[in-house]
Formats: sequence, structure tokens, C-alpha cells
Amino acid sequence: MKQSNTPEPFTVAVIGLGYVGLPLALEFARAGCRVLGLDIDASKTRQLQEGHCYLQQVDASGLKDLVKQGLFRPSTDFKCLRQAQAVAICVPTPVTEAREPDLSYIVETSRTVSRYLERGQLVVLESTTYPGTTEEAVLPLLEESGLQCPVNAASDGPAPDFFLAFSPERVDPGNKKIQLREIPKIVGGVNPASTERARQLYQRVFDTVIPVSSARVAEMSKLLENIYRSVNIALVNELKLICQRMDIDIWEVIEAAATKPFGFTPFYPGPGLGGHCIPIDPFYLAWKVRQYDMTTRFIELAGEINTAMPYHIVQAVADALNTRGQALKGARILVLGVAYKKDVDDTRESPALKIMQLLQERGAEIAYNDPHVPQPGRTRRYDFSHLKSVPLNEENLKSFDCVVLVTDHSAYDMAEIVRHAPLVIDTRNATRGIDCASTKVVRC
Repeated sequence: MKQSNTPEPFTVAVIGLGYVGLPLALEFARAGCRVLGLDIDASKTRQLQEGHCYLQQVDASGLKDLVKQGLFRPSTDFKCLRQAQAVAICVPTPVTEAREPDLSYIVETSRTVSRYLERGQLVVLESTTYPGTTEEAVLPLLEESGLQCPVNAASDGPAPDFFLAFSPERVDPGNKKIQLREIPKIVGGVNPASTERARQLYQRVFDTVIPVSSARVAEMSKLLENIYRSVNIALVNELKLICQRMDIDIWEVIEAAATKPFGFTPFYPGPGLGGHCIPIDPFYLAWKVRQYDMTTRFIELAGEINTAMPYHIVQAVADALNTRGQALKGARILVLGVAYKKDVDDTRESPALKIMQLLQERGAEIAYNDPHVPQPGRTRRYDFSHLKSVPLNEENLKSFDCVVLVTDHSAYDMAEIVRHAPLVIDTRNATRGIDCASTKVVRC
């Protein structure tokens, strides 16, 4: 029998099929790679095997065909890691209640990879973390396999037994203008050979791959991106409070400043930070820096300002009700939008959840509407599994004492909401331009 000269497809294993791992896995599959999609959640892999995507904002086009063709194989069986030439780790990296890094997902995943690690494999950590994690936490666990990957090994020396790199995820949920492959991909290995292997891997998918000198540089670059945003958002949040005291419209101020064609990038205030990056990443660096007898005063101050914003919103609700002769305790409050960002279904670290908790603690009766989140469920910090999104109609709007707009989804008709709700607290400037009495709408 004549043997086929067609080479076997390059095999990539992606561990963690969430907001980062699933889009990456699908991109590799569309590029013709065979992708092993691994997750400990059997319900996720089962849905994917049936061609169903559980994340609204993930481009799942062609999912059924990719599964049918064998290019995408969702599974909970980590033994198949032995079949892969490259392994991408895309697991959560939360912080504890004390705002210290929780590396438990990275540690457990690294131990699992170590059990099945093969000579010549490339392992890439994509989970956002503090500088040094790849070398200090992941590498020793992988080397428990008996294979070695020397840090800073010379490029002209013997090849490592396996390769290890860090490549920060860069996803923007809900952004349909930029495709994942168009976002430049940074790669940094623990040695030059690992950097080169990572570059070759991601060139299969991404239009631009940017090698840097080390995994630490790659890790720090991700933190800089998000700390930059955190600090600037904190700045405009503080300016918002100042402008409110001085009776100045902060949104008009930002629009005016943004007309400058150089030296200014507009950032906008809000009810607090949400998502898997900006509220968390700065604390990873703050924790690590303390090991060097330093403090990140500027970064931590920004975190304090942003963390305080839900408290400001709740106080604004109480003050607005008070001007109408009503107490917050016993008031019926409808929260609009529990996703952390416009037009997505992601509630991770959403300020809406904190606002709802604070309202409950002060005696309010709460309900919510979100066209993308039918039920918020239980998280590490909050349990709203008893709530379901209520219909947004004239009858419901009139039945609540106050409506608090936290997330300005495109589906919301703000003119209709203002027309029927007795009181609206607008945290996103979504009611600007709508003709309404100042006593009915409070922008905060």
C-alpha cells in the first residue's frame, strides 16, 4: 500500500476554554491546526462537541464544521496532551480577598501538563500574572517531569528538552472591529530557543508576532497595558467627583480636552471597574513589588479610587431618593446591566454586583435587567443565583422607585426608560441629550 506524503496537521492543546482560551483554540483550528480543547468543565466540552458555543461574544463561526472535521476536539481527558506539539495555558488568575495572587489554577494545570510533558513540546502560559511567574512557578513544576528547560540557555548551545514561554492574552470582548488575528501577539521565552518556538507557533494565526527578550518582559508588558488604563480611569473618576462638587459636566470637559490632536487620550468615568484584567492585574504587580522592598503607591491609590466608585453610586441613589422624601431602606431598585461591559455577557468583577450587594445591605429591594445575562448566578464574592432578569417594559419601569443604569447596553432605549421610570440614576452619561426634568434623572 502506498503511504501518503501528506504531513500530519500541527497539533495545539489549549487548556481552559473560557473567554481567552476558546477564541484562541478556534483561531488555530481555522488556520488548519488540529486543536485539543481541554477544560475540567464537562458541560462546556459537551456543548462544544455538539457545536454549541456558551459565550455570546466569541466568534464561533464554523464551530460545527471544525468539530466534524476533527480540527477542534473538545475534551476533559488531559492524557491527549501527549499528542500536542504545543500547549497553551489559558486558565483564570484571580486575586484573594486580601488582594494577593491566586495561582492555584496555574499550579494545578502546570502539574497536569508535567505528567504528560513530551520532549520537544512547547508550553506557553497566557494567563495574566506577575513578572517571574513563568520562571518561578511554572518552570519548576514542568521540570518535575525529568525534562529540563534551562533559563537563559545560549541559543547556540544544546536544545532544551522542552520549551517554555509567556504570551499575554489580548482580548477585547464585544469589540467586533478588530479580529483576534489582527492584534499583535507578544512572546517571551525563558530562553532564546523558547522565544523562537513561540514565535513560530503564533505566526500560524496572528498577523504580527512581537518577540521580546524574556518571559518577564512579556509578563510586565501585559501589566503595563492594564495598569495604564486603571490609573487613567481612576484619574477621571476622581475628576468626576470634583466636577460634581463644582457643578461642572465632566463629560463635556473630556469631550473638549479630546479635541487636542496630540498628548491626550480620552478615558471615561463610570460606576467602577470590571472584567478579568483591569480590576485585578495592578494588585498582582503590587504584591510582587513588595518582595523587592518597594511599594506601588500610585498604582494602589488608583485601585482604591476605582474600588470606591460603587459606594459613591449607592450613596447617590440614597441622596436622590432622599430629595423625594423616600429612604433607601425599603425602596424598590431596578439595576440595568449586570455585565461589566456594554453588549457582553461577562459578569466577572462587574461593579453592578457590588452595587447590588451594597443596596441590599442598606435595606433596598433589588431586581435587575440585562439582555445578555438571564441569571447572574454565584461567583467567588456574590450569590445572586436567586435572581433572574426581569422584563424591561412600561409596567415594570413604573413599579420601581428608582432605576440605576450601570451598564449601557445598546438594547436599552434610554428615552423610553426615562419616560416611564420615576427616577433614573445614570452612571454612564447615557441620558445625555434626552429632554428630561433634572429631578427625574441624576447623572453620577
